[in-house]
Amino acid sequence: MKNIAVFVSGSGTNLEEILNRIEANELKVNCKAVICDKENAYARDRARNHGVDEFYFNPKAYPSKKEYEEAILEVLKEKEVDFLVLSGYMRFIGKTLLDAYPSKIINIHPALLPSFPGAHAIQDAYEAQVPFTGVTVHYVDEGVDTGPVIRQEKVELDPSWSLEQTEQAVHAKEYDLFYRVIQEVADLLEKSDRDCA
Repeated sequence: MKNIAVFVSGSGTNLEEILNRIEANELKVNCKAVICDKENAYARDRARNHGVDEFYFNPKAYPSKKEYEEAILEVLKEKEVDFLVLSGYMRFIGKTLLDAYPSKIINIHPALLPSFPGAHAIQDAYEAQVPFTGVTVHYVDEGVDTGPVIRQEKVELDPSWSLEQTEQAVHAKEYDLFYRVIQEVADLLEKSDRDCA
């Protein structure tokens, strides 16, 4: 089974879903670490509640992004992490991690990219009054939500919905899609390992 590390910045609802799916044997990966850049993020509690090692790295404690990511990389190597899962991680991934995990970093984004990139995708879609939005899981590159798309699913929007209802619908789609794509990526890496053996 492949080993993952989940990167988080906030409350960790997607993390919770991932860990529940692993425990239910619906997602066949090992979560070896949760990496967080916010000291008081509730995601850290969620990790501990599931018995997963969590690590807080304060970006301000390092002279540069390179040194910040090198410190994270030490943990990832120690934990023998195969690929990285960004789950509400609100920080750009730099060259250090991109080079260490080429095409092995995935992110979930609450919109149908390339529409509504950035940090406020659900609100942006809601305010644009579009008939539908969705969820994208993509590989991470050096751009903002620009990496190759792995899978997208649409969420039809009811014009009578509030922003909160729109958020609920998009999050429900995230919970359903993300773990399936994580499994898909893990299976691809397993196959690649077998082909190279």
